[in-house]
Amino acid sequence: MSAQTLAIIKSGMMSAVGLSAPATCAAIRCGMDNVQETRFMDAGGEWIMGSQVPLEKPWRGKSKLLHLIEPSIRECLSDLDPTETHRIPLLLCLPENDRPGRLDGLDDSLFNDIGKASGFIFDGNSAIFSNGCVGGAQAVKQAFRLIINNRHPYCLIAGVDTFLTAGTLTGYEEKDRLLTSKNSNGFIPGEGGAAVLVGDGGKYRQQEFTIKGIGFGKETATIDSEDPLRADGMVQAFKGAFSTSGLSMQDMNYRITDANGEQYKFKEGDLAVTRTLRDHKGEIDIWHPAESIGEVGAATVPFVIGVAEAAARKGYARGKHVLCHFSNDNGDRAAIILTSKDNGGG
Repeated sequence: MSAQTLAIIKSGMMSAVGLSAPATCAAIRCGMDNVQETRFMDAGGEWIMGSQVPLEKPWRGKSKLLHLIEPSIRECLSDLDPTETHRIPLLLCLPENDRPGRLDGLDDSLFNDIGKASGFIFDGNSAIFSNGCVGGAQAVKQAFRLIINNRHPYCLIAGVDTFLTAGTLTGYEEKDRLLTSKNSNGFIPGEGGAAVLVGDGGKYRQQEFTIKGIGFGKETATIDSEDPLRADGMVQAFKGAFSTSGLSMQDMNYRITDANGEQYKFKEGDLAVTRTLRDHKGEIDIWHPAESIGEVGAATVPFVIGVAEAAARKGYARGKHVLCHFSNDNGDRAAIILTSKDNGGG
């Protein structure tokens, strides 16, 4: 895999700050957000703040997830002939099975609902990755296999999630994970759907932006652990991504992460950078889209890839190479290296 790349061909997004990829990326670039009071209250009797997608109707449950992801998929495939989708595996990323408030039977129904709503028929090698944020990186790894080894022309990596349900909010508030009137070290719950269409980087040489490396790790000092954090899992993921890309931390121009406002994720990322940077270099800029769109869980990786691609294509990226890294509560860690042909603007 080290000699291969995946070209980013197109993206689609539905977020609290935009109902398309261009609108979402522009809002994130400008630092906009759409944080508002939700219909849920915290333990202190204050309204919980969240980043809610302004959908046409107040859909709930699986219907909401469908209306978050189906337009993103349609946007992503808009340049293709609809008859081509039967050759495209859909790699669908969903919340972890043990996530508080997760809908029952989600894995069994959402994939089929997407097909019915969109009219698309996807390849038989389609798969579901129910592993939250890191599931998106696992889907990228599977896309490498399907495209490079199995010769599929494309893969569609899509993710959808919402934290704006009673069960999910209650579960995270009980762990002091939400940003509330009584807790400043927490995240803004969000929701959204995002998708990226990828192809063989060797065949789509006209594409300016590619996935060049990927790595995984396992952390024992998780956010719920009392063990001292050394970022061993993230360091392992970084080294795996550097090995498969042929690059090093010294080559990285900036980072995009799943940091969501919790101190743990910022500390972990900084520790991993320090432990893998051999020589001193200037500050490595860090972007965290959750500042605009909230915590979007399983949709994070396609959002991050789409944001990085837009920055490279429009010339405001901080350089040629971007390191993206992600973490799950269960200790799973992942890193992805993206690269463009030309240096970005800044």
